[in-house]
Amino acid sequence: MAQKVQFVETVMRDANQSLIATRLPFEKFEPMLETIDKAGFYAAECWGGATFDVCLRYLNEDPWERLRKIRAKMPNTKLQMLLRGQNVLGYSHYPDDFVKLFVKKAVENGMDIIRIFDALNDVNNLKVAMEATVNAGAIASGTISYTTSPVHTHAKYVEMVKELKEMGASTICIKDMAGIMGPQEAYDLVSAIKDAVPGMPIDLHTHSTTGLAFMTYLKAVEAGVDIIDTAISPFSGGTSQPATETLAYALRQLGYEVDLNDKATKKMADYFKGVRDQFVADGTLMPKSMATDTQCLTYQIPGGMLSNLLSQLKQMNALDKFDEALIETPKVREDMGYPPLVTPTSQMVGVQAVTNVLQGERYKKVSKEIKAYCRGEYGRTPAPINPEIQKLILGDEQPITGRYADTLAPIVEPTREKLGDLAKCDEDVLSYIAFPNLAEKFLEERKAKEENVATYSIVEC
Repeated sequence: MAQKVQFVETVMRDANQSLIATRLPFEKFEPMLETIDKAGFYAAECWGGATFDVCLRYLNEDPWERLRKIRAKMPNTKLQMLLRGQNVLGYSHYPDDFVKLFVKKAVENGMDIIRIFDALNDVNNLKVAMEATVNAGAIASGTISYTTSPVHTHAKYVEMVKELKEMGASTICIKDMAGIMGPQEAYDLVSAIKDAVPGMPIDLHTHSTTGLAFMTYLKAVEAGVDIIDTAISPFSGGTSQPATETLAYALRQLGYEVDLNDKATKKMADYFKGVRDQFVADGTLMPKSMATDTQCLTYQIPGGMLSNLLSQLKQMNALDKFDEALIETPKVREDMGYPPLVTPTSQMVGVQAVTNVLQGERYKKVSKEIKAYCRGEYGRTPAPINPEIQKLILGDEQPITGRYADTLAPIVEPTREKLGDLAKCDEDVLSYIAFPNLAEKFLEERKAKEENVATYSIVEC
């Protein structure tokens, strides 16, 4: 019997996050939801921190309503989200009551798979979210944030997988956010995990940024990987994932079983070509995001980080500083103890690198997130932070030890009381806790709109 390889389609989350900074509104992909549902994907990734943020900040959408609408039109396909462990979908740690309620409500609103990662691979930051996911009846996908450094080894990753299994992980995801995993590395790591934890389904997530992705996926499949993340062809390549249709074609030729419906994927591709062209025309999709960049093998910048870096420099009229920012990024990463460059550490390191370049002096200006990181608020770093840099940033302040979330007071009930009738449900409360300013503006505008409609209706009668 041929080995089956299943696919996760990423166009609704990571593909557009990587290429167009998550600016894909619901209306742009809604016409394809029923087709995606019929395509035979293992799952469709449609939610995560960036989508939640951008819905409120730029798209004027309720992210919860977006999820419910997707669920209604996709009853047959598992929906998947990316969750940042104790950070949930923000850039700092939240109290446990928020983590538990958020996971519960995500599942109630339609989520089937929660891919849970920590930017530092600190398993202490995964426990609460993993437990909440299992308790809610969803699939907990324990996730490795893959990177390379003097302190990251396959043995360490295998040790982490064993811990994730003990926490209740139903699947393991190897998340290669920068596309730096080569084919041999993929083969060796997948083989090591398969040997250490037999029967555990493994999902490999990578990006096409460096041009390695197709080769990496093929060798991972050869080693026994069960699931791969891909993007429909118009939103594939560059900083996104490899093309869904191409990999389906190649794997079938090699004798693997692939359940995808080719008519459905063709219809998806034909539709999303038009969507892509719109973003090219208005400048949102920039050529740099679509290009192969082997520099990432050195700088390890993931797709979403790269598109945001470009967007940040463009807003500052400083695109000419792009190469300098690239060079500075791994230096900042080393100073910070080699964190994997994934949200939120990717943004923190990227912003600090840009700041260092634009200021003309390293760490002259430091973000509050970097200060919190140096205080230990994000967990255990893979390697010690450069003590000189840490001293420069913190002064005489001593970093904390232990699990930072244990020091945080419950937040859900006080926030519910604060919002009063502005919040109609727990989902509104959660949105506010995650993004207070954005959510408050959204909720107030919603309330005003509803009151205007009600007033109009009374006058009309």
